[in-house]
Amino acid sequence: MPTKNKKTVSLVLGSGGTRGLAHIGVIHWLEENDFKIESISGCSMGALIGGIYAAGKLDDFESWVRAITKVDIVTLLDLSWKKSGLVKGDKIINTLTDLVGDVVIEELPTKYTAVAADILNEKEVWMNSGKLFDAIRASISLPLFFTPFRYKGVDLIDGGVLNPVPIAPTFSDTTDLTIAVNLGGKIDNKEIITINNDSISENKSPFAEKITEFVESFKDSTVNHITKEWDAYDIANQAFDAMQSTIARQKLAAYPADCFIEIARNACGTLEFELAAEMIDLGYKKAQESLGEMS
Repeated sequence: MPTKNKKTVSLVLGSGGTRGLAHIGVIHWLEENDFKIESISGCSMGALIGGIYAAGKLDDFESWVRAITKVDIVTLLDLSWKKSGLVKGDKIINTLTDLVGDVVIEELPTKYTAVAADILNEKEVWMNSGKLFDAIRASISLPLFFTPFRYKGVDLIDGGVLNPVPIAPTFSDTTDLTIAVNLGGKIDNKEIITINNDSISENKSPFAEKITEFVESFKDSTVNHITKEWDAYDIANQAFDAMQSTIARQKLAAYPADCFIEIARNACGTLEFELAAEMIDLGYKKAQESLGEMS
């Protein structure tokens, strides 16, 4: 029998902290239902998940993130002691580079663009060449939390400041569909995620074991300090989420994708990575709800 032709997709992955783990579930659903992702545009967590997928390491990352604990995450937050941001981000990027490899965007098998914001000149910066994790680090630079990332002589911050769901980089694509995942959907108390300890995998992959050992070497007083400081940043980030949600609605109205998948912006907190399994499942569920009739 002839093989069913797969629908080609330009996938746009939005920003939204831990909610971005829902992108993993969306990708799984697409792969299981004869969609072929040929292009990815993302900002912040969307840039991170999209880049790791394009590098062919999403399964390894998923194994690790499903096993990671809150303490693991906190110990990866290297204090900057600067007014421009609480965390430098070196530990996180080094950890991910150790997991994925020091990848160059031009060598990825999937077209990839990470979007960051040049806040001084009030413009988006599209990164589609150079080191993958330089582009990701720039795109995830959440204001006040991460320090800005200097990229080609310019200080960049989280792309979600200007464009939380960056569809424009896909305009020249020749794919069958553009699918956008918005993590700033309207508040839905039915979708608030609560942790299920049984869902945390006890069997880590070799990659997860390796990264956990790497994390252990960093444990210091960071845990106590970050815990005390985070409440203030969480409040600021809730305001940032509300802002992004408004901008996303405006952008999507002006430049609509062929298909939308929305995750409620209150589904989980910014750093609640212990809810990884639940967020991945939520992404899969929302993809089925939004795209099921097309499969």
